[in-house]
Amino acid sequence: MSTPAFSSSAGAPAFHVAVVGGGIVGRACALRLAQIGLRVAHVAPVTSPAPMPAGPDAWDARVYAFSSSSQALLEQLRIWPALDMSRVQPVQDMRVFGDEAAARGEYAHADLHFSAYAAGAPQLAWIAESSLIERALETALRFAHTVHTFTHAATGFEMEVDAVRLTLADGQAIRAECVVGADGKQSWVRQQAGISADAKPYRQLGVVANFQAEHWHQDTAWQWFLGTSAEGARAPDDQAPARGEILAMLPLPDRRVSMVWSANEDHARDLLALSPDALCRAVEAAAGGAVAARFGRLSCITPAQGFPLVLQHAGRLVAPRVALVGDAAHVIHPLAGQGMNLGLRDVAELGRVMAERETMRDHGDLRLLRRYERARREDLLSLTAATDGLHTLFALPGTLPRVVRNAGMRVVGLTPFIKRLLVRHALG
Repeated sequence: MSTPAFSSSAGAPAFHVAVVGGGIVGRACALRLAQIGLRVAHVAPVTSPAPMPAGPDAWDARVYAFSSSSQALLEQLRIWPALDMSRVQPVQDMRVFGDEAAARGEYAHADLHFSAYAAGAPQLAWIAESSLIERALETALRFAHTVHTFTHAATGFEMEVDAVRLTLADGQAIRAECVVGADGKQSWVRQQAGISADAKPYRQLGVVANFQAEHWHQDTAWQWFLGTSAEGARAPDDQAPARGEILAMLPLPDRRVSMVWSANEDHARDLLALSPDALCRAVEAAAGGAVAARFGRLSCITPAQGFPLVLQHAGRLVAPRVALVGDAAHVIHPLAGQGMNLGLRDVAELGRVMAERETMRDHGDLRLLRRYERARREDLLSLTAATDGLHTLFALPGTLPRVVRNAGMRVVGLTPFIKRLLVRHALG
C-alpha cells in the first residue's frame, strides 16, 4: 500500500481511475495515469512481482522483446534508467527462415533479414526478463504518491451514475470514474462490463527456456518456421509431423540465448518431459540441425516452461466507464514477439487520451474512451491479421502451399520498401 487511502468529497469518486491487474501492463498503466496527475487505485492481488533469479548466472525463463516505442514509454515512466543493463540485450539483426530453409538446416542465408543499421535505428528491439521489468515497476509504484495499491481481488462490480463501485475480497469498496481492465486474457473486468471475447486456440504451447551457447548469437534474433516437416521438429525418437511450429532463439547478454518454441500440444509435452540434457540435444537438432550449426553445443540454464497459445480479441475495447488494455483486450501468437508491445502501446494511448481530456468530461465518459478505442484499432487489426495469417499459412500441408509461402517470404526479403514498412511497424 503506497499511500494513505483517499477520501471522497461531497460524494465524488475517490479515484479518477481504478486499474485492475498486477502484471507489467497493469503496473505501467497505473504509473502512467498517476504521472499525468490522476488519482489511481491499483487493484493487484499479487502483492509482489516474481522474484529475480538469484545470482548472475540465474535467468528468468520468461523474456520479452521491447520495441523502441515500449522503451520510450518505460523511459517516460523512469523505469528504463533503473534497470540493470547487464541483464538487457539489444537486438541489432533479425533473421527469419521459411520451412524449406529449415528443412535443409539453413542458418547463413535468411529468407528475411532485418537490420537496425539498414533501418537507421540504434537497435531493432531490446530483450529483457519479465521479472526485471516487474520489479522496477513495483519499486516506482511505491513512490507514486497518487497511487493507492489494494492487494485483495475485486469481487463486486456495480455501475453508478458517476462512478463504478468495486468491492474487494476483504470487504473494502472503492469508487472510480473509470475502471481499466489489465487483468489478463481471462479478464474479470471484461466479463463484468459485458464485453465478449472471441478465442481461437492454436492447440500449441509456447515452450520457453534459456541456454548457454557455445557460439555468440551476434546480437541477432533467429527464427525458423518449421512448417509441416518432421525433420528436426520433434524430440529425437518422435517422428510425428509438426504443423505450423515455429522456433525462435533470442539473444541474451554474453553467449546466452532464450528459446521460444511454439510447438503442437503433444510435442510440447514431450519437450517439457525431457531432461535438461535431452532438451538441449532436441533443440540442437531442430530446424534440420541449423541450431547446432549456428550456436554449437547448448547447456540449459533455466528449466523449460510451457504456456498455451491462443488468438483472442475482445469485441470492444471500451464500455461505459471501462477500458481494456493488454491481454484483457487482445492476445496474439508470439511469432512476431509483439504481444507485450501491443499492451504497452495501449497504455501509452490511453494515457494520451486521458491527458487530453476536456474538463467538462469525467474520466469514464464513453465518448472519451472511444477515442482510445479508435486510435488503437488499426494497430491491433493489422498485427492480429499478420500473425494469425502467417501461422495459418505455415501450418498448411502440401507442396503448393509450401512453395507459395516460401517464395512469398523471399520476395518480401528482396523488396526494400516492404521491409522498411515492416521494420517501422515493429519499432512502434
